[in-house]
Amino acid sequence: MNIFLQRIVERIVRVGNLSITGPSGTTRHFGDGSGDKVHMVIHTRHAERAITLHPSLAIPEAYMEQELDFVEGDVLSFLHLVYRNLGISWIDSTWGKMVNSLRLKARPLQQWNTERRSKRNVERHYDLSGELYKLFLDDDMQYSCAYYERPDMTLEEAQLAKKRHIASKLRIKPGQTVLDIGSGWGGLGLYIAKTFEADVLGVTLSTEQHQVSTDRAHAEGLDRHVHFELRDYRDLTERFDRIVSVGMFEHVGVNHYKTYFDKCAQLLKPDGVMLLHTIGRVGPPTTTNAFIRKHIFPGGYIPALSEVMPHIEKSGLMVTDVEILRLHYAETLKAWRQRFLAKRDKVKEIYDERFCRMWDFYLAGSEASFRWQDLVNFQIQLTRRNDVLPMTRDYIGKCEKALEMHEMGHQPDRPISKPEPASSSDKPTARPARRKKVTGKD
Repeated sequence: MNIFLQRIVERIVRVGNLSITGPSGTTRHFGDGSGDKVHMVIHTRHAERAITLHPSLAIPEAYMEQELDFVEGDVLSFLHLVYRNLGISWIDSTWGKMVNSLRLKARPLQQWNTERRSKRNVERHYDLSGELYKLFLDDDMQYSCAYYERPDMTLEEAQLAKKRHIASKLRIKPGQTVLDIGSGWGGLGLYIAKTFEADVLGVTLSTEQHQVSTDRAHAEGLDRHVHFELRDYRDLTERFDRIVSVGMFEHVGVNHYKTYFDKCAQLLKPDGVMLLHTIGRVGPPTTTNAFIRKHIFPGGYIPALSEVMPHIEKSGLMVTDVEILRLHYAETLKAWRQRFLAKRDKVKEIYDERFCRMWDFYLAGSEASFRWQDLVNFQIQLTRRNDVLPMTRDYIGKCEKALEMHEMGHQPDRPISKPEPASSSDKPTARPARRKKVTGKD
């Protein structure tokens, strides 16, 4: 190990049990010996030099290229050790503040997400083989944070709870039109249409997701009621009773927040409700991790709440509720990574060893950021008037319980718990819907 990298690691790792074997075969030990042992082997001098200069990018890249391995511990345990030493935010240090300030100046160029560039960015991640996502997602292909009402929930149960939670905050009524911005593989749109007798338009920039969503709507006999389009939200002109966006805002970019909220304000009817579900950070604004930006989500960014609120205020939209989901995504990512690693051989058949290592680092790094760093999920409820929703939040829980009762009615082997009484306006309608094609126009 070169002397420069050794000094860097010595300054960072004060607690824990880390061993690093360099290209020469010499092993150095760092930390106070506490906790589980992590042993990293750097195979090449190329990787050693790169890690010395830019560790946050070079460590995952060296792992991808098999120039670095963990012979004790794994990616997640290594990141846990690092974050134990760095604290919740490395930018609190003087050096961190200086580096972060320089990176912030370059951020506008990194997130210049025009319609053409947004399409290309989406293709890099979401147009990967659908077979890949089927290997580790739940049956409904929900690729966003689940909602763990109980710690013993399965991934499938937690993803269903997430849909209940979001739908209840939207307070959808039969016959209303719903826009789903960034509709993924269609699960939320199909759930809303089936449960609430609503007409849903889902828009996505992913060809793969659009095809899967459309096929699902046909297979479930909902193609007259739920319509998915390959379309940028900025091209929409219709108006909707409800707007929902889950896991899409992370791809908008800070340069385009004004455009996003101004457009949503135009698309939402005067008595409409919007629910934005996005990853966020409880720390101050920063930049996207270099590895994630280069290899996983080009053009992506996770905002602080302070970066979002000014654009909402200026758009004419009104914030009626903000919920911070803590650790829910850490548990979701844990489940995804466990399933991914269990099916690793099949992933390798679809892609290759390099891809398997890249995604292992992505999933482990993401879980670590939600579990030990400053990442959370924001659910921001928006309206255009302050009298559209009830004055208290009680209606959300009542609707969730009514929805759960409705869902359990189709699963008689599960125990049914009696919910609190809910007003008729809070209960979902379960009858088959008669719907026209979504236009969203008044």
